[in-house]
Amino acid sequence: MFLTLPTLLTWARIAAIPLIVGVFYLPLDSATRNLLATAMFVVFAATDWLDGWLARKLNQTSAFGAFLDPVADKILVCAALLVLVKLDRVDVLIALVIIGREIAISSLREWMAQIGASRSVAVHMLGKLKTATQMTAIPFLLYDGALFSVIDTRIWGKVLIVVAAVLTIWSMVYYLRRALPEIRAKGR
Repeated sequence: MFLTLPTLLTWARIAAIPLIVGVFYLPLDSATRNLLATAMFVVFAATDWLDGWLARKLNQTSAFGAFLDPVADKILVCAALLVLVKLDRVDVLIALVIIGREIAISSLREWMAQIGASRSVAVHMLGKLKTATQMTAIPFLLYDGALFSVIDTRIWGKVLIVVAAVLTIWSMVYYLRRALPEIRAKGR
C-alpha cells in the first residue's frame, strides 16, 4: 500500500516540490532556471497520470493512494503558484483564489465523506478542465519565454491562469451547490 510503484510515484511528486522551488535559488541564468523548473514540473505533473494508470494496470489501487494522489497534486500546484507569485508572474489574488478553492473543496469533500455523502462532490468534468488549464498555465509561466521562437509563454500563461481562476470559482460554486442539499439534510 505505502510502497507500491504508483504510490512511490505520488511520493516522488511531493519530494519534487523543494527541487522545483530550489532551482530558482541556483546560481544560473534565469532562462536556464526557467527551463529546468518547467521541465521538472512537467515531468512530475505527468506522474499524476502515470501513477493512476499503473495503479489500475497493476491492480494496486488503495484507499491511501486515492487519498495521497490529490494531496500531491494540490501541494505541487500551490508550491508552483507561490513561486510564480514571488517571481511576479502570477497575481496574488489569482493564487489566493486557486489555493483557497483547493482548501475549501478538500475540506468540503472530507466533511461530505464523514456524513456519508461523498458522491455528491465527486470529481466532475468542470474540475478536470480547471486542473488541465492550471497544469498548462503553470509550465508556461515557469518557462516565461518564447517557446519554439513562436509561442510567448508569458502571454499565454497569463491568459490561461486567469481562465483557470474563473474555472476554479465556477467549479467551487458547482461543488458547493451539489453539496448544499446533503448539508441541509445531514449536516445538522
